[in-house]
Amino acid sequence: MAEETEEIIEGEPDEHEIDAEARERRAVALAHVRKFGDPVLRTRAREIDVFDDALRDEVTRMGELMVDAVGVGLAATQLGVLHRLLVYRVQQDSPVIALVNPEIEWRGDDEEIAEEGCLSLPTVLVDVERPVHVRVRGLDEYGEPVLIEATGLEARVIQHELDHLDGVLILDRTTRDQRREAMRALREAQSPAAA
Repeated sequence: MAEETEEIIEGEPDEHEIDAEARERRAVALAHVRKFGDPVLRTRAREIDVFDDALRDEVTRMGELMVDAVGVGLAATQLGVLHRLLVYRVQQDSPVIALVNPEIEWRGDDEEIAEEGCLSLPTVLVDVERPVHVRVRGLDEYGEPVLIEATGLEARVIQHELDHLDGVLILDRTTRDQRREAMRALREAQSPAAA
């Protein structure tokens, strides 16, 4: 097991770092994201075989929602769409990358634990162990082959979003104690007293 890092995949941004307009855009974007308990989050997405304007519009919409939500990745299933499609961007000034029908072709032996959050699990942060290096094969929104060799945060984000496409959540990848604590936090956040 490698050293623990403090990377967060889809956690809450520091409220002091975003202005009122950005907070409003974030709230609107998050309203589109399916939350824990929605059965679509536990459903395996279907492969895409049509590469048309509708798909490219879906990629654009997903990228905009991800950016507005202040996330670094978003899977189509999080929006209720059962397509094997994810978008991500690990640097704020980088372009959004779309992966259609992504598959991990290779995982490195080195793994590390890092704290991950998820737009579909508000208030939840758990430690997840993942390979540090991966090679992913897929297609872009035009149907052209894509091969990505990712390391560090990029590898973690891709694996997190690929899990979504398979109906797997970060709760499935953490310890029993952290899962229990996360469930408690989710119940408290959803209780009428919290509203």
